[in-house]
Amino acid sequence: MLAQWNYFATPLPSNLLTPKSKTHHRNRPLSLIQCSSQPNEAMSSGTSARERRLLRVREEKRKREYDRIHKYPQWAKVLEDACRDDAELRAVLGDSIGKPELMRKRVEERVQRKGRDFHKSKTGSVLAFKVSFRDFNPIDSFIWFELYGAPSDRDVDLLGSVIQSWYVMGRLGAYNSSNLQLGNSSMDYNPTYDSDKAATVMPSSFHDISNVEFQDNWGRIWVDLGTSDFFAIDVLLNCLTVLSSEYLGIQQVVFGGRRMGDWEEGMTSSEDGYKHFKI
Repeated sequence: MLAQWNYFATPLPSNLLTPKSKTHHRNRPLSLIQCSSQPNEAMSSGTSARERRLLRVREEKRKREYDRIHKYPQWAKVLEDACRDDAELRAVLGDSIGKPELMRKRVEERVQRKGRDFHKSKTGSVLAFKVSFRDFNPIDSFIWFELYGAPSDRDVDLLGSVIQSWYVMGRLGAYNSSNLQLGNSSMDYNPTYDSDKAATVMPSSFHDISNVEFQDNWGRIWVDLGTSDFFAIDVLLNCLTVLSSEYLGIQQVVFGGRRMGDWEEGMTSSEDGYKHFKI
């Protein structure tokens, strides 16, 4: 009977519709009403609403995967690769992996927090290091540093940066005892400085230095102090004293000597524990 009424497109009498069916039919979307009234078309298309939705989800997933491979920032890929071998980095990134902007934010927060901690915490040694001299020639000698253990990359950068700064100041003539006009002056009153005298003093310059090299817990540099005065050594030791007590423990500093500890000439492979800082 219902088929006949649909066929002739004649409205059903109201007495044939129950209140439940009328309400249900009135609240259904037009698209569903049309689909239900044309069952043959839904079957011929071979897709349902659920299948179309799954197809759309798969397309979106493929698009995201394509963007991740072809448009993903290179630095984010590097961080993800590093996470495989670095538990601390994995903990920092957490669930941000795959989301470059969130990864950037997590790393920046960590760097800022570690920066503050670096200046506040002490990671050095409470013991003062020993200083000794072994036939030290200021124009052709090694300076050796014995640490408490093999240095990390951070330790190499710390000690290397100190040595580099010391060398740069020497190249610029900082260690010149002929021009120490303010060394013994009182600051209770405004001191005077004779620029003409400073300009006529014989220059004093640090000549040369090697890269900072490390094998196991020993580090060394070769130096040629040139015409720099010996108080350059005092300046270096003052810097190393604070470095050792605050950040990087040093057992001893040796001026001179050709070989210390188990140092082996020519061993420059990182697999053997060799590291260096380029000056």
